[in-house]
Amino acid sequence: MADPQFDRAKADAFSHKMLGILNDASVAQMMVIGHQVGLFDTLAGLAPSTSEQIAAATVLNERYVREWLGAMVTGQIVDYDPAEKTYRLAPEHAAALTRAAGPKNLAAMLQMVPMVARVQQGIVDSFRNGGGVPYAAFSDFHQLMAEMSGAVHDASLVVTTLPLVSQLVDQLRTGIDVLDVGCGSGHAVNLMAKAFPQSRFTGYDFSAEGIAAGQAEAYERGVPNARFAVKDVAALDEASHYDFITAFDSIHDQAHPRAVLKGIAEALRPAGTFLMVDVNSSSHLEENHDHILGPMMYTISCMH
Repeated sequence: MADPQFDRAKADAFSHKMLGILNDASVAQMMVIGHQVGLFDTLAGLAPSTSEQIAAATVLNERYVREWLGAMVTGQIVDYDPAEKTYRLAPEHAAALTRAAGPKNLAAMLQMVPMVARVQQGIVDSFRNGGGVPYAAFSDFHQLMAEMSGAVHDASLVVTTLPLVSQLVDQLRTGIDVLDVGCGSGHAVNLMAKAFPQSRFTGYDFSAEGIAAGQAEAYERGVPNARFAVKDVAALDEASHYDFITAFDSIHDQAHPRAVLKGIAEALRPAGTFLMVDVNSSSHLEENHDHILGPMMYTISCMH
């Protein structure tokens, strides 16, 4: 017997939404591949081209490129001319999909989806048994975060973000002690150390892989005033050591954020400054209901 309360139109609309999610998830996976093999970057610089021409320009297998282009066309990412059998990436789309877009490149952010998907079985087990997935299981986390945050820091850290703090740039030029908490691969530390050679910079992170990357970059850039160490920043225990402490998109990743913030407060000298950059969101679900990245943020929070 049919449920008299059953809303057929609502059910059909939801089924349509589910099909959209399935298609969008598929397009997202293909866009990650396009980013990693440079297809978007190449397409942005080409006139309308055939799959053979695009494959030649990217030095990729044409059969795979053609199938990828099919996903991009049906996903409304790439334009297609059936008469000429040519493909074109509109400049308005390239502005959000290429490395030239810098921090506006959303194709780079899409890589977070397959990253967490690789540990999915461990998350399923955690749902059933509690616990979590080891940090080391996210093998490409630091590489991905370095790509994303590096684009932001290159575009804005020294010229825009640091000058927001009154007199900070002058202090950095004179020489102060600086700590970056949760430094990841250390790119922000090395940028600041290069720009302000009279100051002394330290980067702490839980990941040995990230710290090794920071040290290698410091050597390549020739910045002897940058040092890195593996450390759990929830146990900072360095009273009055620093004039300036930064935390770039790292506090929300902490298992014990209150302990981290307390340690930062204690580690600052009396006239010191703490600069924290983080996601503009809330701890309360109702305040995130219409957040443009709400589903993505809760997914990453659950799976990382």
